[in-house]
Amino acid sequence: MFVDSHCHVDFHSYADERPAVLDRARAAGVEMFLEICGGDLERDSLTVGMELVEGNSDVFGAVGVHPHDAKAYNEALEERIIAIAGHPKIVAWGEIGLDYYYDNSPRDVQQRVFIRQMELAREHNLPLILHIRDADDDMVALLREHWTGVARPGIFHCFSGSRPLMEAGIELGFHISFSGNVTFKKAQDLRDIAKDVPLDRLLIETDCPFLSPEPFRGKRNEPARVVEVARCLSGLRDLPMEEIGRITTANFKRLFELA
Repeated sequence: MFVDSHCHVDFHSYADERPAVLDRARAAGVEMFLEICGGDLERDSLTVGMELVEGNSDVFGAVGVHPHDAKAYNEALEERIIAIAGHPKIVAWGEIGLDYYYDNSPRDVQQRVFIRQMELAREHNLPLILHIRDADDDMVALLREHWTGVARPGIFHCFSGSRPLMEAGIELGFHISFSGNVTFKKAQDLRDIAKDVPLDRLLIETDCPFLSPEPFRGKRNEPARVVEVARCLSGLRDLPMEEIGRITTANFKRLFELA
């Protein structure tokens, strides 16, 4: 019993086999998926993501504009996202946040769009799915200013940051989600952090098609491989893999208020 708490099956690389990709994951024990129906205009991820959400009872969705695409954020896109956000299977706002590694959008624009999306998420009572890369201090400062007093803060997705960032996330009420990068041979610092995340805040994901875990590194990732993340955490936490699956699935359902 596992959940892939962050996947992008809308990507073109899955175009000819999306049903088979989901079926392989189900056969591996994955019972729920969170598809990120982002605001990527180039591949129209909103349309394809919502087709997956509406066409599969075990696929839920998140909507939001990634920091890479913040420069394209405008009123028309916001109106489209707001219309989708009211869908009963949309359970989160994201992925949104700050990315100072690539700087595909200017940092001031990223911050402005992030703040606006936090306002919208609050209006819709949706937790956040956060992308954070090389922006720890600004992220924590903006969350403290704009995202306090919410019952379900959300997720630091695909965590790859520092121990202080993890600790700040826990203090702010967030869940911490690990992807295939926690299995990489040179990721011992990340594994040391993963050992110390409270079990009731722990989640697993693939972030597919990216970050395929060992022993599949270098290949296109897919939701079935979330079990390899669970296997890694099982060894780190000295718990059976099935227990990691049970704990992270329960956390996912509680966060998103799913039966």
